Amino acid sequence: MPSNSDVYKEALALAEQGLRELELSEASLSSIALKASRIARITGDYEMQSIMLYEVGGYPAGPSAVDKDIWKAAEKAGRVYKKIDEDGEEKCYAKLESIESMESIVLANKELLKCAQYPMERTRASNSITSTAKMIGKRRSFIYQYLSDIYYELKYSIATGDSFSRIRSNVDSNIAELIPNSLKKFTAIYDNLESENSEDWSNAVHSCRRVLQDLADALYPAREDVTKKINGKDRTIKLGPDAYINRLIAYAEEHSDSARFQEIVGAHMGFLGERLDSVFQAAQKGSHAEIVSRSEADRYVVYTYMVVGDLLSLKQ
Repeated sequence: MPSNSDVYKEALALAEQGLRELELSEASLSSIALKASRIARITGDYEMQSIMLYEVGGYPAGPSAVDKDIWKAAEKAGRVYKKIDEDGEEKCYAKLESIESMESIVLANKELLKCAQYPMERTRASNSITSTAKMIGKRRSFIYQYLSDIYYELKYSIATGDSFSRIRSNVDSNIAELIPNSLKKFTAIYDNLESENSEDWSNAVHSCRRVLQDLADALYPAREDVTKKINGKDRTIKLGPDAYINRLIAYAEEHSDSARFQEIVGAHMGFLGERLDSVFQAAQKGSHAEIVSRSEADRYVVYTYMVVGDLLSLKQ
């Protein structure tokens, strides 16, 4: 089974190819729409996949009405328009023909225009060409906008994913010597993230907290609290067993010559520690509502890797 990275790279290549074909008129609009449908399918955007297939094959309709979901898809694709009927009332209509059908309508009316004998025929053919060509132009613009948006989204995702992969690889290859059970914890984190259960997402975050606690015990074991002068005032810094974030910050301060590095790492660990402790305390009360989505849990896992990577770089 291909990895997400492989899927995104295929989708990126297809998007780039589709944009080129549109810009240079190298392929039919229908074939480019099929390419866009494949991109939507392999990236999990099933609504857009259906819309692109409707663009190619036409939007299905019953004898007297359009299904609510089909109308919604046509509306999203920019096929719905307003028109004043014979009674003077403004109503909404949808252009449901496929791209190829619309192109055929334009060609047929151009031929009709050449041999039309009456002004009314010419006017009707001309109006049909204008309105249908306008809708085809909207199809081109709609498909181009989708391909452009997904292109830049995938470009960013792949670059971000590659960066995180390098950080993760570095952490995984160096942390086992310091914390022998860390790789098992990280494996459990990823297993929980794959779940559809929000409690498992919270468990992934709890595992991040345990990794940082283990790292603090290995790098900067618990000791007596210290007093520091901060902004002209004495302040007690707790360094006991539970103060794992304070101990990691103290380790960064003592092992880095860069004040900026200390500031950034300290800020990241302060934010991450507060959030992890908040989730942990909620769990202690029997509540998992603190983690509301997998993407939120993903962020804490990424932050954890970044912090661990920074601290391991000091040890190295």
